[in-house]
Amino acid sequence: MTNPLLATWDTPFGLAPFDKISDDDFAPALEVALASHKAEIDAIAGSAEPATFANTIEALEAVGRDLDKVLSAFYTVAGADSNPAREALQRDFSPQLAAHFSEVSGNKALFARVAAVWDARDSLTLSDEQARVLMLTHRGFVRSGSALEGADETRIKEIKGRLAVLGTEFTQNLLSDEREWFMELGDDDLDGLPEFVISAARAAGEEKEAGGPVVTLSRSIIVPFLQFSTRRDLREVAYKAWGARGANGGDKDNRDITAEILALRSERAQLLGYANFAEYKLETEMAKTPQAVRDLLMAVWEPAKAQANSDAEKLTAMMHGDGVNGDLEPWDWRFYSERRRKELHDLDEAELKPYFQLDRMIDASFDCATRLFGLQFKPLDVPLYHEDCRAWEVTRDGEHIAVFIGDYFARGSKRSGAWCSAMRSQAKFPQAQAPVVINVCNFAKGKPALLSYDDARTLFHEFGHALHQMLSNVTYESVSGTSVARDFVELPSQLYEHWLEVPEVLAKFATHAQTGEAMPEALLSKVLGAATYDMGFSTVEYVASAVVDLEFHDGAAPRDPMARQAEILAGLGMPRAITMRHATPHFAHVFSGDGYSSGYYSYMWSEVMDADAFEAFEEAGGAFDPERAAALEVNILSTGGSRDAGELYVAFRGRLPGVEALLKGRGLAA
Repeated sequence: MTNPLLATWDTPFGLAPFDKISDDDFAPALEVALASHKAEIDAIAGSAEPATFANTIEALEAVGRDLDKVLSAFYTVAGADSNPAREALQRDFSPQLAAHFSEVSGNKALFARVAAVWDARDSLTLSDEQARVLMLTHRGFVRSGSALEGADETRIKEIKGRLAVLGTEFTQNLLSDEREWFMELGDDDLDGLPEFVISAARAAGEEKEAGGPVVTLSRSIIVPFLQFSTRRDLREVAYKAWGARGANGGDKDNRDITAEILALRSERAQLLGYANFAEYKLETEMAKTPQAVRDLLMAVWEPAKAQANSDAEKLTAMMHGDGVNGDLEPWDWRFYSERRRKELHDLDEAELKPYFQLDRMIDASFDCATRLFGLQFKPLDVPLYHEDCRAWEVTRDGEHIAVFIGDYFARGSKRSGAWCSAMRSQAKFPQAQAPVVINVCNFAKGKPALLSYDDARTLFHEFGHALHQMLSNVTYESVSGTSVARDFVELPSQLYEHWLEVPEVLAKFATHAQTGEAMPEALLSKVLGAATYDMGFSTVEYVASAVVDLEFHDGAAPRDPMARQAEILAGLGMPRAITMRHATPHFAHVFSGDGYSSGYYSYMWSEVMDADAFEAFEEAGGAFDPERAAALEVNILSTGGSRDAGELYVAFRGRLPGVEALLKGRGLAA
C-alpha cells in the first residue's frame, strides 16, 4: 500500500489527505523523501556539464518536492495538534533533518557549482528576480558554512545538529508546562469574573476533565482572569505559574537549555568569521547592525518607561484606596488597569466583548481583503487535521488564488501563541502552484466564541501574513510570500491590524452576539479613543524582551542567562510591576529555533514602517484607497523576497520612515 504522504495528492487543490495519514506514516515517508532529495542533490552536484543558472540554481529550486510534502504535513500537526507519538517523532526528526541539510550545505561539489555561477554572474543574462535568487542561494551556502574545511566544517555540523535537538526540547518542555498546569475554580473563586471569562474557564475545564471551571496558561484565559478576578491571592498563583513556564525544575526545565543554545550560537558565528551571533544574524536584515537595533529600541524605551512609571503611580494609589498596602505587583497591574480604563474611557471589557464574535471578525478580515484586493472567500468541505479547522477557497475574478485554513481555538495539544505558515508556497517554476496558507490562533471557545479586542488584532495580524503568502506572484519558491528579511516580514501583518480600527469596519462587523445590533457609536468612539490606553505597559514588556534578546547575542554568550537577564533589566530600569512579555525560559520566539533570535526587535522595526504605511492610505483617499491598495500589492505583497526590502518600501512610499509615526501611533509622542 502506497504511503499517503508520498502518493500523488488527488485531493481538492492538492491538499494534504489528512483523513488518510496516520502517525505511523511519517517516519517511513521521511526516510524515503530524504533519500530522494539526497539523490536529486547528488545529481546536480555530480553533473558533467559546466555549471549554469538553469542546471544548478534552477535545479535546486525544483528538487525536494516529496520532502516538502512530508514536512509541511508533519510540522502542521506537530505544532497545532501534538500528541506523544508526534512529540517523539519531532525529537527523532530534528537531528535527522539537521544532519541532512548540513550535508547539502557541506557538499563541496555542489557549492563549487553554485560559486561558479556566482562568479560568472556579470556575464549572465538574468532577470532581476533570477539575480536575486542567485545571490541569496550563494549567500545561504556561505552562511551555512559551505566554505569551511576540516575540523571547523565538522564542528559546525555538530553545532547545527545539537541546536536542532535543543530547540525541539525547549518547545516540548514549554508545551508540557502549558498543557499540564491548571487551577480549578470553585464557586467562591469566580468573584468579579464576567460571564465570558467563566464560560471560557468552563470550556477549558471540560477539556481538562476537571468537573468545573479552570484557569489555564492559555493567554486567552489567563489575561482576562488577571484583568477581572477580585481574588488577589488567586491572581498571584496564576501569574506566577504563567511566569514560571519552562522554569519549574526537573527534566522539563529550559534554563540550562538556553545557556547551551546561546553558547553554541556564539561558537557558530565565530566559526563563520563574525564577532558574535547578533552580527551574524543581522547582516541579512534591514537593520544590518546591533547598534541600529539598539538605537531604535532605546528611542522607544525612554518615553514608554516614563509613561509606564506614571501609570504605575496611579494604579498603586487605586490599590491603596482598596486597603491593599505595599507595592503594586505584576499580578495587580491588569486588574487595576482594567478598572482605570473603565473610569477614564467608560470602557468595560465585559460590555465590549459581545461585539467581537470570532465569526464576525473572520468576516471582517475577509471583507477588507475583498475591498482592498478583490479577493473572494468560499467555504470548502475538505478533510483537515482537526475538527476545529475550517477552510476557504480564495479567488479573484473567478481565478483560483489560494486555499486558506483557519485553526482558531486553544487546546492542550497546540503550542501557545499565534502563527501563519504556508503548507505550500506560491511559485511558477518548475510549474505553477497556488499557495495553501494556514492561520493558527489560541482563542477561548464559547457559544458563540467571543474575542477580546487584542484577540481581534491578533486575528487581523495573522491574516496580514496570510495575504503576504496568498498574493505572492513570483517565479521561484525560495523568494515567495514571507521569504523576506525578518525585520520586514511583520510589515504586512502589522499594517493589516490598522483595518480593524477603521470605524466603518467596526460599524459593520462589530455586532452584538445576542441582539445582532451594531456597536453603538458612543461605544465605538470609546474603543477608538482608548486604542493607546496602557501603551506604556505593553511597550515596556515588549521592548524589554527585545533588548534582552539582543544583548544575549551581542557579545559573549552568558553562562547564566537568568542572571544576565536580571542584569539587563536592572540596567534598563525596568518598572518593578511589569515583567518581560517573554521571559527567557519560555521565550519560544528566540529559543525554539533561530527564526527570531537576535530578531525579536523586528516587530518594532516593522511597526515603524506599518505606522508610516497606513498614513499613506490616510493621506490619499482613506483606508480603502484603490491606488494605495494597488501599490501595496504590487510593491510589497506580491513581490516576496525577490527584491531588497528597503527598495520595496521606498517603491511603495517614496522614502524610508522615521520613528515619529510609531511614537504617535502608540500615544508616546512628546
